Parts: sequence; structure tokens; C-alpha cells
Amino acid sequence: MRIAVDVMGGDYAPVELIAGAVKWIEKNDTKLILVGRQEVIEEELKQYTFQAERLEIVNAREVVGMDESPTTAMRKKKDSSIAVANRLVQEKRADALVSCGSTGAQMTAAIFVLGRLEGIERPPIVAEIPNISGKSSFLIDVGANVDCRPRQLLQFAVLASAYASISQGLENPRVALLNNGEEESKGNKLSLDTYALLRETSKLNFIGNIEGRDLFTDKSDIIVCDGFMGNIILKSMEGMAMFMAGAIARELGRLPDFFNNFDYTRVGGAPLLGVNGVSVVCHGSSKREAVYNGIRIAVDCVRNDIVKMQQRGLEGTREA
Repeated sequence: MRIAVDVMGGDYAPVELIAGAVKWIEKNDTKLILVGRQEVIEEELKQYTFQAERLEIVNAREVVGMDESPTTAMRKKKDSSIAVANRLVQEKRADALVSCGSTGAQMTAAIFVLGRLEGIERPPIVAEIPNISGKSSFLIDVGANVDCRPRQLLQFAVLASAYASISQGLENPRVALLNNGEEESKGNKLSLDTYALLRETSKLNFIGNIEGRDLFTDKSDIIVCDGFMGNIILKSMEGMAMFMAGAIARELGRLPDFFNNFDYTRVGGAPLLGVNGVSVVCHGSSKREAVYNGIRIAVDCVRNDIVKMQQRGLEGTREA
């Protein structure tokens, strides 16, 4: 198995990304392909001792900035690290890719290079959030699509169900729609129309609406919302966890282990679903530990054939 790592994307590129990649090959058999400016990568690698056959460098002269228009960048920067990494997957030279760069650029590259699965309009990002049971729920979408239609939210639910089946071994994941009330009649037009679609889809175990206060309960396995709401929730969780961790640490002199559940470095990243390949999106501020865990997620997705699982899940829902 070969995983392509875009080492030029992210706040701490390329130093921390290369460090995470080297740590991976020290502990695992998977081969890695580092994608980026070759001379920069070679210079950084001089400080490490590793098996050279486990690591390959593929040169990419350009980098997509976080503030650049993803569509424009993909059109003008054909030799960007994220574009090259996607082509490696598309050409079967790599089995998956990992990036900490612009999420928009990663999604755009995946759409145009890897292509979408049949029946998918917009690829979403799924993220794990801890719940009271000690396990996790899956929140989808968490930032890839800020404006959505009901049919797209239905597709998100189907994709997340397939992913939950792989990652947690759930046979019939419970799907909930995030809303401002549990009643069927609550919500805006998007919520009302999406509720009707989810309820009518027999392949989903739809349990109805849940409110924001239910995010960390064990009421559901999958929580569906648009990327605008999902990204705000995810960032709010990170901010609240940091605030509470600091306050508790000052008062008790230590931090309870529970707060490790909110540490994004332990999660690593989240797969971009709905595309014809494995593309793992990592936090822009990822350091070596998060990069290491992002590679682990990519490997797990390949081993469990997440693309095929999604395709099976989509069968019978394309006309919805």
C-alpha cells in the first residue's frame, strides 16, 4: 500500500508533515510518497535516519494558499502539491492521499481529478465527535458544502452510514437530522424537506430530528447537517474544549483524560466522502501526531475499501 502525503499544505508545512510521515514509516510497513518541492523535502529529510525504500518523493513546484480560490487555483496551478497528489491516486500510483492544506482545494481537486461517485452531487466531510457512551457519533458535513439542497443532505446520510459501518462495525446506524427542535414540523425549509426525504428512504435507519444539546448523547450514530452549520459546531467544540481544559487545569492542577477525546491530533483527519478514491482532510494546524493519525485513517479506509462500501450504500437511493 502507498499513501501520498501533501507535505506543502497546512500551517506547519513542510516540517511537521515530514516529521509525521517519517514517524509513520518507522512504525508501519506502508510506503509513503511525499509530494511537494523536492529540494525542500530532501533538505528536511537530512535530519532523519530511515529506510530509503519506504519513502518516495514526487516533485510538485506549486502550492495552493489557504486564501486562494480553489477553482482558480486548480485551473492555474496544475503542478500544485494537492493536484499532483490527487493525480497519483487517480493513476493508481498511490492508494490514498492525505493533506493538511486548503479544504476547498482538496475537495475541488478530488472532484475534478478523482471524480464523484455516481449519484453524488457534492462530496462531504465526516468527523467523529465523542458521546456519552464512550464511543463516537459522526457529524456530516463539517465544512465542505455551506449551501445544500435536501437531496444532497440525503446523500450525506447514506455516505456516512457506509462509513460508520466500516469504522465502528454498525449494521444499521441511527441517522438523525440536526434541527432546532425534535418535532417533525420544526425547522427551516431545508430541514423540513430533508426530513421528508430521510423518512421516505428505506435504506436508512432515520430516527428523526435531534437538537444541539443532543450532540453528545447516545441518541444517534450519524448527525446530518449542512457544512455551514457543521463547521461552526466543530470549531465551537474545539474552542469550548480549549476553554474548559484551561479552566479545569488551573483549578485542579491537572487535566482529566476525558479531554483527550476532543484533541484533534488524536483523530488525525476525516475522509472526504463521495469521491472515487480515498482523500483524507486534516486540520490546517496539524503537527506530526495529527499527520501520523491522518495517515492511519487513510490506511484504514483503503483496507476496508471505503469507496466500494459507499457505492453499495448509494444503490437504490439515486432516484430520491
